[in-house]
Amino acid sequence: MAKEMIAMLLAGGQGSRLYVLTQKLAKPAVPFGGKYRIIDFPLSNCVNSGIDTVGILTQYQPMVLNEYIGNGQPWDLDRLHGGVHVLPPYQTATGSDWYKGTANAIYQNIPFIQRYDPQYVIILSGDQICKQDYSDFLRFHKEKGAEFSVAVMEVPWEEASRFGLMVADENDKITEFQEKPKEPKSNLASMGIYIFNWDILKKYLMEDEEDPNSENDFGKNIIPNLLRDNRKMYAYHFDGYWKDVGTISSLWEANMEVLDPENSGINLFDEDWRIYSRNSGMTGHRIGANAIIEDSMITDGCRIEGHVKHSILFAGVRVEEGAYVEDAVIMGGTVIRSGAVVKHCIVAENVVISEGTQVGEMPEEGRQGVATIGSGVTIGKNAKVGADAMVSENVKDGEVV
Repeated sequence: MAKEMIAMLLAGGQGSRLYVLTQKLAKPAVPFGGKYRIIDFPLSNCVNSGIDTVGILTQYQPMVLNEYIGNGQPWDLDRLHGGVHVLPPYQTATGSDWYKGTANAIYQNIPFIQRYDPQYVIILSGDQICKQDYSDFLRFHKEKGAEFSVAVMEVPWEEASRFGLMVADENDKITEFQEKPKEPKSNLASMGIYIFNWDILKKYLMEDEEDPNSENDFGKNIIPNLLRDNRKMYAYHFDGYWKDVGTISSLWEANMEVLDPENSGINLFDEDWRIYSRNSGMTGHRIGANAIIEDSMITDGCRIEGHVKHSILFAGVRVEEGAYVEDAVIMGGTVIRSGAVVKHCIVAENVVISEGTQVGEMPEEGRQGVATIGSGVTIGKNAKVGADAMVSENVKDGEVV
């Protein structure tokens, strides 16, 4: 039975700019917003948009991600025909195994797509926080008679040169593509979310694979080739919440924006567009008699005895009496001992911050560093972790990093 549209979700990125947070897991598996992981957003968008077949292309550190996705049941993607499928690279008779680029990753999975014989394929990124109705995007694609459509967002002109940019006419037809240009002709930034007619996508993937000089990348190769051949290419304007959380500062900012849903545009409490996750199954949180919590999100299983201000605490975090936490993202299972002061930082899962330790500092004029601690690390008693520190190993008692 043919599907109208299936999704291919690129989730193999190493996430090297997230440093210690992605040493042991793939970027899409990084925790976000108290009880989610980054990949929950595109998966939930698929379900909410009526897409029931998703291929997830994994590569780097896939174990946690594979375990998390399982059979797809939390996202209602455990289907007999369709559902969610994890697609790691594999050796074939021709010898190709590792995904060489975004286009090659899809190319290697042509047989998977072929099984569903779709009219359209939507290609998604596994490392963005975005709430988007893909069915509206598909409606636009059909109305324009497009062969390729890309979701774009208007960005401030002064930031435009950081993005891949689509130059489009008054009918949204794409006339040019600029990859991080010094002199931008447009402020329409590509979100890296594409809809292709399947026959067109297949043709260009096969041609790209035969080109020995290609980097096998959508932005660098496939899109320029479509333009060269004057294909029907359109830019779909998206005005909802979208953030590429590929850096420590953008991941921290996006978590902080969760605390201000009215102004930021990201509302995790929206019953009409729910974000589904594989919940921890923990007990409720417990707030001690002397605890102070201000403007924060506290998730299942937390035990708070200290002072927490404008922070996000994931499942099972413990903050002991006399500890102070501000402007921080504290991931699951972390323990903050009495007398510790934790500010303006991201702390990964299962960290122990010992008594009297100071982690991070509130930013001063001209300094914006976000201190970051990798998973499983123990910070010794009375240690000091500086504002820009990136910690992946245990820190001894009294040590300054």
